[in-house]
Amino acid sequence: MLGLPNKIYKGEIMGSSFLITLREGLEASLVISILLTYLAKTNRRDESKSVWFGTIAATIACLVVGILVYVLVDGLNGKVEYAVEGTLALAAMLVLTQMIFWMRANAKNMSAELRNKVETSSKTALVTIAFVAVAREGLETALFLLSAKTETASGSSVVIGGIIGLVVAVAIGYFVFKAGSRVNLKTFFNVTAILLLMFAAGLAGKTVHEFRELLGLETGYLIESAWTIESGIWSAGGTFYDFMRGLFGWHANPERIRVITYFIYLIPVLALYLRGSKADKQLVS
Repeated sequence: MLGLPNKIYKGEIMGSSFLITLREGLEASLVISILLTYLAKTNRRDESKSVWFGTIAATIACLVVGILVYVLVDGLNGKVEYAVEGTLALAAMLVLTQMIFWMRANAKNMSAELRNKVETSSKTALVTIAFVAVAREGLETALFLLSAKTETASGSSVVIGGIIGLVVAVAIGYFVFKAGSRVNLKTFFNVTAILLLMFAAGLAGKTVHEFRELLGLETGYLIESAWTIESGIWSAGGTFYDFMRGLFGWHANPERIRVITYFIYLIPVLALYLRGSKADKQLVS
């Protein structure tokens, strides 16, 4: 991004991309695990090929779309770059927020709903179910990773962190496939949801930052730094700072408008999520 040092923030990018692919990859792997498990239990193992075909097709489609968008965005500069990066950050923040609340509302019934679909599905329908499930998570992942990448010059760190997160997600998905109901997925999703809402708050702040640069607003109370930290682990540089910046949107000298936007998003959205989780516990009890 223009105006930033050319230093590669590996810790920052790997931390955020790891969490993104871990969460999204696990959701996709759970869907596939449920489909395969139910086919096995209903003596329809031969139809598993349809599930894998849809999964592979969706993965290829997401890779093609992600690479295409990455190439187009990477060649931009000036005001066009600010506009595109701000729009990507805004879109990622909105989709991420919607995904988190959707998962909380539907996680309880996901298994039963998928099994009902499988019972009445043909091979073509199984391909479609698997394709849609993986494509949805894959396209969301591509959007989030593109938004994370535009914060630095390190595309390789995005790939490395993303691959590690995806591998861990597949491993957890396989473990869930073998262990069944003994895994407390609700706790896992609640913890990652809170972390991702903090990541989304950082995207909200980044959106305002990019559009401020697009409009050329360089002076004023809201544009001035909210604070400046020049030394220590919270200052610019170092693995800890890089990680906190990528995952939670932390900056050693952020504009006031960026900090205000961060908390305007985080406080009500996090409160709404936690209130909904508490209501779910009361219903269960």
